Amino acid sequence: MNKHVISLALFAGLCYSTNAQQVKHPLNPNDIKIKWGMMENNYKGQGKYFSVFTFINNSKHELPAKGWSIYFNLPRGIDTSVAYDRLKYEHVNGDLNRIVPTSGFIGLKPKIGMDLEMIASDWSLNRADAPSGLYFVWDDEPQTAIALTNYEIVASTKAVQINRTKTDIAPIATPEVVYNRNKVIEDIPANKLTKVFPTPLEYVENAGTFLLSASTTISADPDFSKEATYLSNELKVVLGKAPSISTSKGTIELRKAAMDKEAYTLSVSSSGIIITASTPAGAFYGIQSLKTLMPATAWSGNQKSVVVPGVEIKDAPRFGWRAFMLDVARNFQTKEEVLKTLDWLALYKINVFHFHCTEDEGWRIEIPGLPELTEVGGKRGHKNANIDQLPPSFTSGPDNSTAGSGFYTKADFIEILKYANDRHIKVIPEIESPGHARAAVQSMQVRYDRLIKQGQKAEAEKYLLRDLNDKSVHSSVQGWNDNVMDVSMPSTYTFIQKVVDELIATYKEAGVPLETIHMGGDEVPSGSWEKSPAFAKLQQENPAIKNTNDLWYYYYGKVNEIVKSKGLYLYGWEEVGMRKTMLDGAAHAIPNPDFAGQNVHLDVWNNVIGWGAEDLAYRLANAGYKVVLSPVSNLYFDMSYDKDFEEQGYYWGGFVDVDKPYSFIPFDYLKNTKQDKMGNTLASNFTQGKERLTDLGKTNIVGIQGLLFAETITSAERMEYMLMPKLLGLAERAWAKDPEWSTEKDEAKSNGLYAKAWSDFVNRIGKRELPRLSYYKGGLRYRIPTAGAIVENGMVRVNVQLPGFIVRYTTNGAEPTVTSKQYNAPFSDKGTIKLRVFDVKGRGGRTVEVLNK
Repeated sequence: MNKHVISLALFAGLCYSTNAQQVKHPLNPNDIKIKWGMMENNYKGQGKYFSVFTFINNSKHELPAKGWSIYFNLPRGIDTSVAYDRLKYEHVNGDLNRIVPTSGFIGLKPKIGMDLEMIASDWSLNRADAPSGLYFVWDDEPQTAIALTNYEIVASTKAVQINRTKTDIAPIATPEVVYNRNKVIEDIPANKLTKVFPTPLEYVENAGTFLLSASTTISADPDFSKEATYLSNELKVVLGKAPSISTSKGTIELRKAAMDKEAYTLSVSSSGIIITASTPAGAFYGIQSLKTLMPATAWSGNQKSVVVPGVEIKDAPRFGWRAFMLDVARNFQTKEEVLKTLDWLALYKINVFHFHCTEDEGWRIEIPGLPELTEVGGKRGHKNANIDQLPPSFTSGPDNSTAGSGFYTKADFIEILKYANDRHIKVIPEIESPGHARAAVQSMQVRYDRLIKQGQKAEAEKYLLRDLNDKSVHSSVQGWNDNVMDVSMPSTYTFIQKVVDELIATYKEAGVPLETIHMGGDEVPSGSWEKSPAFAKLQQENPAIKNTNDLWYYYYGKVNEIVKSKGLYLYGWEEVGMRKTMLDGAAHAIPNPDFAGQNVHLDVWNNVIGWGAEDLAYRLANAGYKVVLSPVSNLYFDMSYDKDFEEQGYYWGGFVDVDKPYSFIPFDYLKNTKQDKMGNTLASNFTQGKERLTDLGKTNIVGIQGLLFAETITSAERMEYMLMPKLLGLAERAWAKDPEWSTEKDEAKSNGLYAKAWSDFVNRIGKRELPRLSYYKGGLRYRIPTAGAIVENGMVRVNVQLPGFIVRYTTNGAEPTVTSKQYNAPFSDKGTIKLRVFDVKGRGGRTVEVLNK
């Protein structure tokens, strides 16, 4: 080593020594081991739960007595009135909380542990309910946050930890419970199954087959040229070569003939394939049926040829509105994931994509002229929160590198619009207002502050969404205290007008038609606007506005005028169509006559069993509103699949597995509503007094919608897990005709018909559709069910919800793999039996255990 290098090394060592002496905080926060675990729900018979944080100092340094905070997200309200002697909780905003030392905390010495109890509202059932997104901040470095990775969530295993109340009798999804559910399912031979999905109106198989190969050609009516190109590109993925398209007769023909606008016929014989339709949409749906008619393995790679079974199909949808709503506001999905989702929707003939793009926690679409909406509202993190970005929410953590951050540029959005339009899917953007609007409210506050500093007062106030002197106190369901647009302010309508105009311009640039923009209307918390000077001023100017309830009708009256002036119709959540009044001295809500009969569309979600609004969708349809059935009990895909600690998802509206959308009866959904969300059997007179759907009301049911809110969707993989196979139940119910079991009046006969139909359905999705989706468009990471298992007379018996999936097991305590023994028949092996279900690609689901003594 030369002298120059030596001197550099010595200098570096001296610098390190000097810096080491100057380190403010020798403790590495990740040397503190943190655990959290549930103790019990229904704490002291109250609507609260009791849990415990445990902190163990594995550092050589003491955790100081003061000068630090630990932040975390929690989807429950913490009881901060409890007297904590060492550490305490503080609510920041939304679902963000923090732990701070009290004056009684003397520090945590090395190798010492301590517990911190927590009492919070409602209950905690699964892993998604646990505190998340933990990070550490020193008081003297308030902009620097350290993500805490040395954190463990202790699994809940006891009934007292999982059962929500004394009346919660919904069974925990043990292998035995799952086995007993699955017992009704018959294993149906694949050749006996309908080979097109969703179920066609008329379907007949014939003896012929057609061989798709490199020599396949396509011909099409000129009106179906785009569909012919689409089909050619799809077959290229299968065959490795795109079939040629010509005007002369091809082996696949797309013919035009008079029929309903989305109807088609599909004929497959040894001489060729003929798809007939009157519109490009009908031809497109015929192509989708052809794709599901093909073997699932056709999508696994380039095939020399593919045998297509002979069929004669005549088909048309039950509902013209077959929708799926994706929330990308609470947690973001990339443009690429959205495009793949559109392909999955198109395959199953879903034709409306409700794009939930704005929320309290995120604004995801670029709006020219209002850059703060995405520059601030499109990302989340700790540093300069509420100035440079929104604060952490829903596990997003201290920096903006997670699913909490992201937005679509105008070019991205145009690409999405075009991609959807080519697949005959309408994209309906949602602008949440006036509640659920914190991303917009805060972004426009940042804009105001910037322009005020520049001396541009009039421009600063142009899009301001809250009165700066408003002293109103409110808290939303999600814990926000500042998330509502002030509808008394003219600038709020200037903002709405600007966003609507820019969206219209974007659609026009994309060359895609726009019929409506979803304008929100969900969950405005009580207390909003009560102490707003803007509200007081509006009251003076408009004596008809007596109280803040009247602001609701004032707001949507003005919004309705805005959208109608643009040639659009008003669309929103159910509250848009409701009016508050009094009945026998108590608050009561009725359909608002102001907007009835004006083509106002409503997503009606609230049919939570036991809340009293189970018939709300029918009341609104009977009153003259256009209703999109969106009930939480059956069609909220973000609801947990089952009552299981490892099944992440919400459950406030019940548990939603694939059976819930499949069993939904659109025009009489109370008919087969047998239990409340706690698993209790409903009284025989439960539906007495509930409003039924009239024939006129039926004409106002425009369709049905599955919804995936994203509070717990922190990755694309998690989104796909919650999406499938639930989407298949939605697709079947939206497209196929009313099944026999839904109209049969005799309950015993109806139950028998349902059991038979359910077996057929799960066989079809287990043996055809999910295997197809394992490969289609790169593969979809759907949920693989857990195995059902029971020990009976010394024998281990196993089943699975989806016939066609493989169950493998071990008897030595090892995790089952694709090489483990396959279950084919009951066995008598003793010990702890681990079971795991695998798909066609060898991807495994969650392992379960049974003990055979």
